[in-house]
Amino acid sequence: MSLEANTLRVMVSGCFDVLHSGHIAFLEEAASYGDVYVSLGSDSTVMQLKHRATLYNERERKYMLEALRCVKKVYIGPGSGKLDFAPLLDVIKPDIFFVNSDGSDDEKRAFIESRGIRYVVSSRVPHGNLPARSTTAIRRQLGT
Repeated sequence: MSLEANTLRVMVSGCFDVLHSGHIAFLEEAASYGDVYVSLGSDSTVMQLKHRATLYNERERKYMLEALRCVKKVYIGPGSGKLDFAPLLDVIKPDIFFVNSDGSDDEKRAFIESRGIRYVVSSRVPHGNLPARSTTAIRRQLGT
């Protein structure tokens, strides 16, 4: 695969289990920096981190994310744990690693910055007049 040399590469990681408007706003904000490459948490990583199965399997979540015009390419994270994306850093070679405030922590920041990659935390602003959304809140509302 050939990555375009003149466009900044922006990497994000996440589960994206229940795709919602908050995810779209996050990905659109990431795309304002350059081409967005997603490291998608595998089914086993989601189970390990969240202690629950996904509603949609990794192939379906990958398909949905790749259908979004603001996403360049989606990879299923080959590692495990909260740094499951780490092996993809050498494949994607991102200029920016973009995270939500709830997905940011000191360990992740130190790891990313040690690789010479700019670490950017999203402002997490809903699109237009839409309500703020989170998968946790949606699952709670649905009773799952």
